[in-house]
Amino acid sequence: MALANLGAVVLDCPDPRALAGFYAEVLGGTVEGEGDWVDLKVPGGPSLSFQAAPDFVPPTWPAGDRSQQFHLDLTVDDLDTAEKGVLALGAKPLDAADRSRTFRVYADPAGHPFCLCAC
Repeated sequence: MALANLGAVVLDCPDPRALAGFYAEVLGGTVEGEGDWVDLKVPGGPSLSFQAAPDFVPPTWPAGDRSQQFHLDLTVDDLDTAEKGVLALGAKPLDAADRSRTFRVYADPAGHPFCLCAC
């Protein structure tokens, strides 16, 4: 028996509304809220929330003095199509050069690592 249910995953960032907008374009859903806390209500899943962190320093990947601490794995039907889309929205490739793998690693506009994973 579970002790809890996952309510949201929360990302610290300098601009919650802007980062919520990025992920709304990637995942769909509805952005709700203003100011220091913004929620992205994702269809069929828990909320992705964004919390203002004025002194936010983006993590480094794959290693470095600023640990990534976590990352999001986003499942896609077509890696090439999804890659074009996230790059157009402002993502930066971190490790997308190896085309033989079933995943590619990017940073969102605030610098959080995420992977596009072929399903």
